[in-house]
Amino acid sequence: MSPDSMVRMANQIAAFFKTQPKIDQAQGVADHISDFWEPRMKAQLVAFVTGGGAGLDELVVEASKRL
Repeated sequence: MSPDSMVRMANQIAAFFKTQPKIDQAQGVADHISDFWEPRMKAQLVAFVTGGGAGLDELVVEASKRL
């Protein structure tokens, strides 16, 4: 997947979980990515964050540490 597509998809997930006030939002993002993204996509996200994570919402960065 292109980095731009990955960033857009991950940020959309974060935007949804930001509307959920009574849950651990970062864990919600991590759980969603774990449940619905294939292993290569998850590995790409973690590598992207390790490389700086340009353009990613902070909630996605936090969630990536929980994958």
